[in-house]
Amino acid sequence: MAATDVKKFDYAVRDSHGKIQKGSIEAPSESAVATRLKDMGLAPVSISEAKTGGLNAEIKIPGLSDRIKLKDIAIMSRQLATMISSGLSLLRALTILAEQTENPALSRVIQEVRSDVESGVSFSTALSKHETFPPLMVNMVRAGEVGGFLDTVLESVAVNFEADVKLRNKVKSAMTYPVVVFIIAILAVVGMLLFIVPVFEDMFTGLGGELPWLTQILVTMSDLLKILIIPIIIGLFVLTYLWNKNKNKESFRNKVEPLYLKAPVFGPLAQKIAITRFTRNLGSMVRAGVPILQALDIVGKTSGNIVIEHATNDVRESVRTGNSLAKPLAQHAVFPPMVVQMMAVGEDTGALDTMLDKIADFYDDEVEATTEQLTSLIEPIMIGVLGGIVGFMVIGLYMPIFSIFELVQ
Repeated sequence: MAATDVKKFDYAVRDSHGKIQKGSIEAPSESAVATRLKDMGLAPVSISEAKTGGLNAEIKIPGLSDRIKLKDIAIMSRQLATMISSGLSLLRALTILAEQTENPALSRVIQEVRSDVESGVSFSTALSKHETFPPLMVNMVRAGEVGGFLDTVLESVAVNFEADVKLRNKVKSAMTYPVVVFIIAILAVVGMLLFIVPVFEDMFTGLGGELPWLTQILVTMSDLLKILIIPIIIGLFVLTYLWNKNKNKESFRNKVEPLYLKAPVFGPLAQKIAITRFTRNLGSMVRAGVPILQALDIVGKTSGNIVIEHATNDVRESVRTGNSLAKPLAQHAVFPPMVVQMMAVGEDTGALDTMLDKIADFYDDEVEATTEQLTSLIEPIMIGVLGGIVGFMVIGLYMPIFSIFELVQ
C-alpha cells in the first residue's frame, strides 16, 4: 500500500473502565481505524479525519524526519519479539508498535506493514515491500514463519542489529576526535590566511619594508587562497555529489573498496569490521534456518566490502556444486587462516553457527582494541600537527614585527 493512501484520523474511544480517551492514528480508512481500536480493546465513539493545515501541519526536515536508522530497526525487532513471545497476536503487536514508535517515518512504515498483514499477506512479504528493512531481516523472518519460531528469530535479528550498531558506534567514537581536530585546523588556517595575513601584509608594506621569506610564503598562500577558495568549495560539492552518485555502483566499488583494506593503519581495521559483519550475519541466518545458498548471497552484500562479497560468491558456487564452505575462503587473503580453520571445524562438527558467533565476538573485541590504539596514537599526532601549523603561522606573522620597530626608529 502506498504511503499516500495513509491518512491521519482523530478518534475518541471508551476504555474498559468507561472513560473517554482521545488520540490520533494513521490508517487507510475510518473502518481500518475502528478495527484497530477494537483489537486494542477500545470502543470507538467518534472517528474523523484530522486537519493537517496551518500550525497543525507536520514539520519535516529533509534527510532527518524521514531517516530510519539501524538502531530503530533493532529496537522495533526487540519490542516485537517481546510482545509476540508474551502471547500477543502479530496484528496487535504491530498496532502497538506503530503507536509507540518515536520515529514518525518508521511508524508510517509499520502501519503499512500491518495493513498488508491484515489483508492476508505474510509478514516477511510485507516487510520485503519496504527498503527500510534489510534483506537479512526479511529472510530470517521468512524462515521463522516457516519454522514457527518467529519470536526467537526476531530476538536474533535484534541481537544482530544491536551488535552492528555497537560496532559502528565504536568506530565513530574513535574517529570523532581526529576528525574534529582536523576540521578545526583547516578552519584556523583558512581564517588566518584570508583575514589575518592580509592585514599584516598591508601594515608592513606601507612602511616600505621587505617581508621575511617565511612571511612571504604565508602571503603567497593567502593570495592563492583568495583566488581558489570559490573553486575549492565548488569542487568539494561536486566531489560529494559524484561520490554519493557512484558509491554503490559495482565498477566504482571494485576500484575503491579494495584500497580500504590496503590502507596503512586503517586497512586492518576495515578488514576486521568486514569479517565481523560477515560472520555474525552468516551465523544468525544459519541459526534461523535460512538456506545456506540464500544466506551466502545476502551476507556478502551486507559485509560492506566488495572484496568480501566476491569471496562469498566463490563460496556460494563451491557449496552449490557440493563442496565445502570453508575451502574457497583460503584462496582469499582477506580471510585470515584462523577464520578459515574455525569455519571448517564448525562445518565438520555441525556447529557452524556457534563457530561463526565466536569468530564475530573475537573480531569485535579486536575492533575495539584497534580503535582504542588508533585513538591513543592519533591524539598526540593531531595535537602536534595542529600546534605545528599554528606555530608556523604565528612565527611567520610575528617575524616582520621586529623589522617594523627598526623602520619606525
